[in-house]
Amino acid sequence: MRRIPEPIIARDDLAGPAAWVGTAQRVALMMGLAVCSTGCVTTHGQLVDFLRAHELTEATGHYTVMPPDAITIHAPGAEEIDGTTQTVRPDGKVVLRLLGEVHVSGLTTRQISDKLKTQLARYYMEPEVVVAVSAYRSQFFYVFGEVHNPGKRPFTGRDTLLAALADAGPTFLAWRGQIRVVRPSADEDQRKIIIIDLDRMIRSGEVDQDVLLQPGDIIEVPPTPLAWVGHRIRELLYPIGPALSAYGAPANAIDQTETYRDQRND
Repeated sequence: MRRIPEPIIARDDLAGPAAWVGTAQRVALMMGLAVCSTGCVTTHGQLVDFLRAHELTEATGHYTVMPPDAITIHAPGAEEIDGTTQTVRPDGKVVLRLLGEVHVSGLTTRQISDKLKTQLARYYMEPEVVVAVSAYRSQFFYVFGEVHNPGKRPFTGRDTLLAALADAGPTFLAWRGQIRVVRPSADEDQRKIIIIDLDRMIRSGEVDQDVLLQPGDIIEVPPTPLAWVGHRIRELLYPIGPALSAYGAPANAIDQTETYRDQRND
């Protein structure tokens, strides 16, 4: 098991604006950082609980369709439904020519293909059917923290952590060695959290931690220890920000007026 060293913040790092932070606040900050660093070690057992992208062949055939996903049906020889694109209704059904209403919610695309083959067998000899998801709208995973593009992302069944982070774009304040992946669950025993070292994956090319995401997964990109302290200082200074702005407003107005007069005189 690899232990991540505790971050050390030099006294000089807290100079200047940090003077607003008292001794008690500094101690609290250091304790919080120490807890994070010592509690952020990922064990092999935790990693095994997550699906690894390089160990699976997850494909669209394993994606579970739910409302309001859209599916496209390819059925050569069955022109009534070949090329049809349908949005799954709230009741979990789609309406197809020749076959009528077909319940597809909760089924994988492969299971839907098999179901349509069975129903088409009443009209065609050995029909071929392939179903693909044309719009992913029902399931999502989420990216938060120090990234340029936070928010929810549509789950497709082939989403990996590395791809999600490349899309979200960690900022220069991101603690790339301590990225958290949270797998929520209503069952407390099924909830899982692991810590991923993105820098190690990039430097070494080892993708053993490039987990395959599942619906509802939450990716949190935390700030570096110094950035975290900076955020806390900004929170402490925030109440006096409007007052400082109001205090400086008259002076700015005078400067702008004088500049305007000088330009007119020129």
